[in-house]
Amino acid sequence: MAATFHCSLVTPEKQVLESEAVYASVPTWDGLVGIAPQRAPLLVKLGQGVLRLDLPEGPSRWYFLGGGFAQMKDNQLTLLAEKAVAAEEIDVAAVKASLKTVEDERPHTEAEVALRWQKVMRDRTLLRLSEEAGE
Repeated sequence: MAATFHCSLVTPEKQVLESEAVYASVPTWDGLVGIAPQRAPLLVKLGQGVLRLDLPEGPSRWYFLGGGFAQMKDNQLTLLAEKAVAAEEIDVAAVKASLKTVEDERPHTEAEVALRWQKVMRDRTLLRLSEEAGE
């Protein structure tokens, strides 16, 4: 039985990651899904959240994912993300400015309230991920 699986993380703009992994914690639209080597086939809609990849050579890699799809098939995890930002690449000043702007918004409709909440959660998740990556 294989001790690793192949992982590809792709956005519309670029190939973000191509690596072997021993475990992945994937943010789906309805919670987290754990992926281990030889996992049964899976196709899920990605949510907004933190992807953790445990690499065979040591430390974990952390990414913020903003929607998309993931497929696990034939011991290969493919993540097609609308947005993917490595923890170490998060621009904290820009995220704080975005959070301030969003918190100052005053939505009037239910759709605007939902969108505001999604933006607030995105920015707070990015800040938390950045802080944890800096430790």
